[in-house]
Amino acid sequence: MTCHQLAERIQQMQPEATPQDVARLCLLLTNSQRDLDQLNEGRSLQSAWRQVGLQLQLATDQHAAMTGELEELASSDPREFSPEQVWVLIRAIKVQSQVLQMYVGHPVLDV
Repeated sequence: MTCHQLAERIQQMQPEATPQDVARLCLLLTNSQRDLDQLNEGRSLQSAWRQVGLQLQLATDQHAAMTGELEELASSDPREFSPEQVWVLIRAIKVQSQVLQMYVGHPVLDV
């Protein structure tokens, strides 16, 4: 299956998707599969679609939560960070790594 064919299938499944959404989904789906020809099967494509959708929703939710914590942290003096505030930064790095891993298709180092 080519990226163009996958994009056409995505547009059929989600006609309201913007070109950016279609491109994003193509990237996420192709990074989640070793054998793209498996996506030719309707059931396999829908299963991969659901899995990627859940992963993306989880990463989006985590990212939104971390954004709020980081905004609060940004208003404080870094010289006076508590251990808990340092952990907020470490968790933020982990969340960003998870999101990046989804888009580049490489495993993230477990910190």
